[in-house]
Amino acid sequence: MAEEGKVAIITGAGSGIGRASALALAKKGYRVVLAGRRPEPLKEVAAEAKGAKTLVVAGDVSKSADVARIFSETVAAFGRVDVVFNNAGIFPPKSLFEDITEADWTATVGINLTGAFFVAQQAFRVMKAQDPQGGRIINNGSISAQAPRPNSAPYTATKHAMTGLTKSLSLDGRKYNIACGQIDIGNAATPLMAGIQTNGALQANGQVMVEPTMNVDDVADAVVYMAGLPLSANVQYMTVMATAMPLVGRG
Repeated sequence: MAEEGKVAIITGAGSGIGRASALALAKKGYRVVLAGRRPEPLKEVAAEAKGAKTLVVAGDVSKSADVARIFSETVAAFGRVDVVFNNAGIFPPKSLFEDITEADWTATVGINLTGAFFVAQQAFRVMKAQDPQGGRIINNGSISAQAPRPNSAPYTATKHAMTGLTKSLSLDGRKYNIACGQIDIGNAATPLMAGIQTNGALQANGQVMVEPTMNVDDVADAVVYMAGLPLSANVQYMTVMATAMPLVGRG
């Protein structure tokens, strides 16, 4: 199937990487489902898509019923699901490990990991049953799937777990022609990164450093590339990062 007319679901589509990726996929001719907790930002992205076929579905990925509804409304509107960008995630407040609250831990795991599981499971169910069978899941792993920042245990733990989920989806999806890959993103210039750009980020040596960033559209281009491959090929892991960010040699 050509990119024109493929159906893509993006979670966390209302801002940042999700927004940029949704707009980039829409520009390529995908029918794009914009999923997120707040409808207003999603509607703004749909308006930015300039006439592309979009569907706004508000829902919380940490709730299985909401995720099931996202997929059922997608199939009702567009008939199938070809690509899922499992992108929704939160950053809890940075805290010393011994001071992390149960609420922050539970919320982070609920959205970043359990939510990703719910989304992938619904994708499997739809992609297994549709004709032609199969599809692609792209997981947002983050640079934190490779190396932590100080005082970020909940986020880092969920993103390391995302790598295990990606591997399991890749293996278990083979028999259904479902491909799964992971994109690890470092320092894309989004509102969430504003603090690192202005106030700096704590480094492992205790210093605070203003870190280089990259244009979020470069990440969107990478997602479009991964999405556009035939199902006979897969980018298993891709790292897209600001060239001079302190990842290699971190610590």
